[in-house]
Amino acid sequence: MDKVKESTEEVIIRPVTQNDIPTIRSIAVEGFGEDVAFKLEHYESQLSIFPEGQQCAEYNGTIIGASGSLIVTRDQFEKDHTLDDICNKGYIYNHNPEANHLYGIEVVVQSKYRHMKVGKQLYQARKDLCQQLQLESIVIGGRIPFYHKYAHQYSPSEYVDNVMKRKIYDPVMTFQLNNGFTFHRIMRGYLPEDKESCTNATLMEWKAPND
Repeated sequence: MDKVKESTEEVIIRPVTQNDIPTIRSIAVEGFGEDVAFKLEHYESQLSIFPEGQQCAEYNGTIIGASGSLIVTRDQFEKDHTLDDICNKGYIYNHNPEANHLYGIEVVVQSKYRHMKVGKQLYQARKDLCQQLQLESIVIGGRIPFYHKYAHQYSPSEYVDNVMKRKIYDPVMTFQLNNGFTFHRIMRGYLPEDKESCTNATLMEWKAPND
């Protein structure tokens, strides 16, 4: 798909509204596939329960990306978990506004706009939210979508080690490392439908500045 040339207008990061949900769902299906993408009812529940945590990127009046999150306790993410576990199968009924950690469950950008650093802007907006809410950190169960290319050669841990040493480029993990996230551990079976990552994910954390 052809890239879109930038105009003089800037990308705007703003809260998601009910009317944005069908477009966000379409972008997620393009990016992740029908089986992995959240359904409309998931987005509606997320928006209803934690509207501040659902943000989108708008360019020339069009939604081109989005991010979703909820607040969890350290106990919730330090134990072994899957994506379904941490976000209550997409409905985030387990969102805990009294907890201290923002858990990112999705960042998606329409493919023809990915050269415009939309993902970086969504990550920055999430960092800003984390600090506004005076939370300790942002946590992510990150995909490693290039792992399937190396699965015959490396274990997930060996692959991650090579990505951290900058010997292998992974579009998700490398991006997260460049945005100040640190690696904690491999989570196997995190997203069973994620064949590119061979169901693996990396538990990554960005700690909010103390000052």
